Order: sequence, then structure tokens, then C-alpha cells
Amino acid sequence: MFAPFLRGTGTALTLAVCATLVACSGLDNRTRSFVSSLAPYQIEVVQGNFVSKEQVDALKPGMAREQVKDILGTSLLQDVFHGDRWDYVFTLRRQGTEPQARQLTVFFKGDVLDRVEGDTMPSESEFVSLLAKTRSTKAVPVLEADESRLKSFPAPAPVAAASAPQAPVVTAYPPLEAPAP
Repeated sequence: MFAPFLRGTGTALTLAVCATLVACSGLDNRTRSFVSSLAPYQIEVVQGNFVSKEQVDALKPGMAREQVKDILGTSLLQDVFHGDRWDYVFTLRRQGTEPQARQLTVFFKGDVLDRVEGDTMPSESEFVSLLAKTRSTKAVPVLEADESRLKSFPAPAPVAAASAPQAPVVTAYPPLEAPAP
């Protein structure tokens, strides 16, 4: 009984979606940015240890494990089966940007650093500038008024003195309860 109705509804819904997609392809940039602003908020996800180029440059073969740990911090992954290998993994997902993933592996021989392998790491300043690029920077209004700005505002009107006499200040109050008979 409802099968023809449901088939017709499904077809109408499909046509409506297709028409919306075709209509969105002809939007100008301003309208597209408005439509994209209606997208749901996606939380920033930062996982792992960020390792900078300066930290990697500070590593030298022959360093003790504690020295490497002091420079890089505790590794994200320490494999039980590979005790002489520490993996540092860093991922960053932000709305409006491509996800970033970087990996660095530190190899030891005994208790001393043997070699370092992994991705090319950005310097700290490059990483900070990358983070700042994706943030929308709106102009911050000037919160201070200099002399020229103060002169542009009208002078406050003087407050006229009240001509009516003021009521005297009450110093005695009536009792809270009626006297007992």
C-alpha cells in the first residue's frame, strides 16, 4: 500500500539533492564561503610529540638514553619487541587544512644513540607560522583613544544642581514587631 508512495518520495528526494548540488556549483565565492561556514565545527586533534628540527640537530651519536629523553621527551611508542628503538609520532588535524603527520625513529645500540631516521622536521618558528596561517585574523579594534579621537566626541553636558531640597537621611527606623499587649 505504501510502496508506490515511498518509491515516489525517494525519487523526489534524490532529485532535490541533485538540484541542490547543481545549484551550489554555480555559487560565487562569497556565497560559497557562507555555505561552508554552515558546516559543523570540527575539533582540532593534536596527538603525539612535536619534534622540531632544532631538537633533532641536538642529537649526536653516542648520547645516553636519558640525554635523548631530555631532548625529545618520552617517546609515544616503545615497542616491547624492539627495546633499542623509540618512535616519535606527531599528527595534527585542523579544520580547513590538510592533516599533518610526522614520524621520527631513534635507534640505540645498548644504552647509546646509534642513528636517527624519519621525516624532515620543521623548525619551531616554521611550525608556529604554519599554525598561525590557518587561524582567521580579524582586525583588532583600537581600545585606546588618543587626544585627536577624544576631541571628536562631544563634551559631556554639565550636571545641573538639583533645585528641590533633598529629603533628610533617616536615622531612626520603626520597630520590626508590634509591641506586645
